[in-house]
Amino acid sequence: MIIEERCYVCYPGRTGEFLEIYEQGCLETQARILGRFIGMWQTDIGGQLSQIVHMWGYKDMQDRSRRRERLFKNKTFLKNAAPLLDCIMAMENRILLPAPFSPLGGDQPYRGDGAIRVRA
Repeated sequence: MIIEERCYVCYPGRTGEFLEIYEQGCLETQARILGRFIGMWQTDIGGQLSQIVHMWGYKDMQDRSRRRERLFKNKTFLKNAAPLLDCIMAMENRILLPAPFSPLGGDQPYRGDGAIRVRA
């Protein structure tokens, strides 16, 4: 499993607008096509403010490429996502590879105390 982490820095005062547009117009289509929606967060204290981070899980890079190609052929998604660009000042993207002991995507579930267990 790989995890794609996407980070958007919104213009000041536009984070709420981004989240509203995304939830109402993009999330359902994107989740249906991309599959494993891990979550979306916004920054609050410290570091980069007005930042939105979301993560998606894929079997491998080929699975990611195939699903994203389908997403960007979806006219509804493209139409609904276009207004998001007006909210975004900067974007970052990275692929995360799990350590073998990672509770999300690793080879074996971690059994130590205090671990958050998420079923893959």
